Amino acid sequence: MIRCIATDMDGTLLNSMQEITEENRQAIIKAQQQGVEVVVATGRSYQEAVYVLDAAGLQCPVICVNGAEVRSQDGEVLSANPIPNALARETAASLSASDIYFEVYTNRGAYTIDADKAVSTLVDIVMSANPEADREEIIVAAGARIRDGLIEVVDSYEQLFTNEEVLIYKFLAFSFEDDGKLEGASASLASFSELEVTKSGVENIEITHKNAQKGIALEAFTSSRGIALANTMAIGDNFNDISMLEKAGRAVAMGNASFEIKAMCDVITETNEESGVGKAILEVL
Repeated sequence: MIRCIATDMDGTLLNSMQEITEENRQAIIKAQQQGVEVVVATGRSYQEAVYVLDAAGLQCPVICVNGAEVRSQDGEVLSANPIPNALARETAASLSASDIYFEVYTNRGAYTIDADKAVSTLVDIVMSANPEADREEIIVAAGARIRDGLIEVVDSYEQLFTNEEVLIYKFLAFSFEDDGKLEGASASLASFSELEVTKSGVENIEITHKNAQKGIALEAFTSSRGIALANTMAIGDNFNDISMLEKAGRAVAMGNASFEIKAMCDVITETNEESGVGKAILEVL
């Protein structure tokens, strides 16, 4: 029996307009009413994740920033795996040397030094998961990152690295040209043994602490609630979901997932535009 369901957001729970469909919403509510723990596991910051959940009238625990932070349904921080500030500064220097744009995710939200590129990053993530979507509509929806204060513009990231109250959770790095910069940046970071590098879109890499992975966070979360991983279902579409798909007793790939993700999963559901998450949930209830 499935007692916990973990779902990714972009390309999974969310459609191309970054919304939770009514079918998905109703399925989550039904699962919760039946005593099943539903947890969102996302690369987004807590602020960006809750922004979408609130719009749908949902409350769930959230594994944020690929597992760098876990929060309860009420927003309480349950655990955190930040990148040490000295290492964060070295990581930023390495990315800058690769001439690559990046954002910094923290316990206080996400930060950028370029507002236009901040919108473009989210557009890339959404378009990677929804290649048939209307790009102009996605750009308008993604603009909420700036309009609603979901990402803050700063002059320099150094102010984050020197503030002891700021925990550095993730670097989200982008290159919009087929110039090898992402591969070069990944290679440069390979020597940092404390870091984990993964992807959530065609043109990005995500850098977190090696212990900040969805699978590690999900295992700790279920253990704290006395739920076996064998009784856990994970749903995802991209490479930063692999660690939790590998650990869950039932691994579900979205219909829009890549071949590699589908090949490693037990079940393939419908696409995110067809409320695949809701269908996968109803199937096991």
